Amino acid sequence: MADAHAKQHPYHLVDPSPWPIVGAISAFLAAVGGISYMHGASIWLVVPGLIGIAYTMLAWWRDVIKESNEGYHTRVVQLGLRYGMILFIASEVMFFVAWFWAFFDSSLTAGSAIQIAKSTFTGGHWPPKGIEVFDPWHLPLLNTLILLTSGTTVTWAHHALIHGDKKGLVRGLILTVILGATFTCVQVYEYAHAAFSFGGSIYGSTFFMATGFHGFHVFVGTVFLIVCLYRANRGDFTPDQHFGFEAAAWYWHFVDVVWLFLFFCIYVWGGWGAPINPA
Repeated sequence: MADAHAKQHPYHLVDPSPWPIVGAISAFLAAVGGISYMHGASIWLVVPGLIGIAYTMLAWWRDVIKESNEGYHTRVVQLGLRYGMILFIASEVMFFVAWFWAFFDSSLTAGSAIQIAKSTFTGGHWPPKGIEVFDPWHLPLLNTLILLTSGTTVTWAHHALIHGDKKGLVRGLILTVILGATFTCVQVYEYAHAAFSFGGSIYGSTFFMATGFHGFHVFVGTVFLIVCLYRANRGDFTPDQHFGFEAAAWYWHFVDVVWLFLFFCIYVWGGWGAPINPA
């Protein structure tokens, strides 16, 4: 009888889970709270949804890690997880395409008759008159070097993991986390010294939406890597089974590539010829 009920396939039929519906409700509450805040309501309306999202992430990932440690993540299951991560990153690419599209649409049509008529947008100039942009060869270049270096350290960590070098894995992750946190600190400092605001012009709106969402992704990626560092110290990863780390590394490289586009398109090209903010 035991043989008759034994598992005869490489797939993982997951147990019923509350986290999809809990996550959906939490995301809905966060969206409603955010929209209400934009219409004058209290910022605290966003908090319950954000707490629900954070708890869902922690609990759901805990369950996935437990399934992995119990041997449910066969090669077929790992392949499915990789496909899922690829689709997730593809959706993130399209997310950033939207912000690049908004920036290019505003900048490339700044001199058109329609945009000149709408003088509150650009006044026919890009960047709009009165905007002092960041010097791309100062803090933005520093952050570019920091992020590119972090890409090499996370690759070092991955290489060490594949070759069974736990010390190299941990050291590489520590350096990557430090570099990611440094990038975030530099960007916060940069924002604090910006000579333009989010609501002052279409330039400020598109700039802060594109670079701000990237900064949020760097923060999320840093959290991913901190979790991986904890799991690496605990010995969860092996050369043959480490999808959690692999997914975090893919995400981090995606963040690197997006920043390169942001640096050259928004900081360098987008601010070309405009007055430089001396701060």
